Amino acid sequence: MGRRSLLWQFSDNPKEALCLTSVDSLLSVSEHQWKEVPASGIFRVDLEDSLSSKAVTLYWYPWKFKSAENLTKEMTFREDLSNISKDLPPFVHFSLNTSELCLTAPIAPINRTIPRVLTGPSHAICISNTASMEDLQICLDEHRKAVAHQLIDVLSEAVRKRVLCLQRDENPISMDAVTSERKASVAILFSGGIDSMVLAALSDCYVPLEEPIDLLNVAFMMKPLNTPKGTNKYNKKNKKQISSCPEDAMTDSTKDSAYQSSFDVPDRITGRAGLKELEALNPSRTWNFIEINITAEELKEMREQHISHLVLPLCTVLDDSIGCAVWFASRGIGIKTNHGEPKLYTSVAKVVLTGIGADEQLAGYSRHRLRFQSSGLDALIEELSMELGRISSRNLGRDDRVIGDHGKEARFPFLDEDVVSFLNSLPIWDKADLTLPRGIGEKLILRLAAKELGLKASCILPKRAMQFGSRIAKLENHKEKASDQCARLQSL
Repeated sequence: MGRRSLLWQFSDNPKEALCLTSVDSLLSVSEHQWKEVPASGIFRVDLEDSLSSKAVTLYWYPWKFKSAENLTKEMTFREDLSNISKDLPPFVHFSLNTSELCLTAPIAPINRTIPRVLTGPSHAICISNTASMEDLQICLDEHRKAVAHQLIDVLSEAVRKRVLCLQRDENPISMDAVTSERKASVAILFSGGIDSMVLAALSDCYVPLEEPIDLLNVAFMMKPLNTPKGTNKYNKKNKKQISSCPEDAMTDSTKDSAYQSSFDVPDRITGRAGLKELEALNPSRTWNFIEINITAEELKEMREQHISHLVLPLCTVLDDSIGCAVWFASRGIGIKTNHGEPKLYTSVAKVVLTGIGADEQLAGYSRHRLRFQSSGLDALIEELSMELGRISSRNLGRDDRVIGDHGKEARFPFLDEDVVSFLNSLPIWDKADLTLPRGIGEKLILRLAAKELGLKASCILPKRAMQFGSRIAKLENHKEKASDQCARLQSL
């Protein structure tokens, strides 16, 4: 799957033919750019041969699926060879291994079955464009209920493996010296959305009850609204009245309240609502809700000092936004607000769970709905297959570098091989139904599983991308497109 970052760089100097690293260095100065090593198989290089021939020859051992009808075809080999070769310098020779050996893929191939006609109780819902729990209940027929419980079982095991077997010091000395509170070993990148809520609910089943779970919720300070042009007299009068009350006259509590409200971004609001659901689900658990508030000044400073080289070699506006948001969230420095008086808090949890992989497999992005509406189920299946194939180069390497910078390890339950194999084995209509409204149709199977786990309003929250939910995208140039080259990264 490519969960861990690995970069390579080639040189035509035979003594420096191949360099490998997990992360680029701030001090790295080279004419040859680092690239992500493709997670498309295993590569072999004969270093002695490279030294004598003054060229690097890479031999590739690609993945293939077990079932005969899904063996990787020669045409696919040629396409993959071409895609990998185009990113390599001309003095690097790249080819399939001479014995044409392949590796057995650890996941099942995607189910490409297309039904002639889609029928079922869910198609009685298309009356309204808004989602409700009643609509979700209509979708929960016997078949989908069984599939949802299968997902709970396989995802539950994936979470168990990632949160239970950790090094835990039971000695009370390991508790916080000031508060005598037990420290968390597991943290979750938490927006209150369906992915993070399900991970939190399942983690609650396996993390020891006396141990808290840290919910890391990041928000970037919202800009004040600009006064519109053509302000009328009434507005001018109000403005004069407001300005006549100087800031010094405000009480400390008023200032603090105004400051905190500037971080009430969408993910903060849904995060607080999600916290209440989790507390109702298990009142005995200590849920540490950490509000991580970032100003534009801190964002600029940390991007220059720490984050920019971690995002590279990815360099788009989207990579910058998500890389920065994940870095601040996983750092875990914020305010714990849900236990008495708000106080400063730093999460020391070494394992950070993230929901990457849910949207890519369950048609969670708006582009999936557009593709389905324009070209149908065949095109949607192709899109999901492509999403999973490129997830290592688009997301995983970057997020591993960013989270690992804090000495923490990112773990991805939705990308567990058994979870991926299970979801790939299902026909598309069991995973998502994009004829249904937002908040139900995308990631339908996960929403039904969440309902069966006892979650409430979070089950029908529509997908909201991290860069918009945390409002980091609003701090930069609004005319930028996500796919544009990021000038902020290039200038650094």
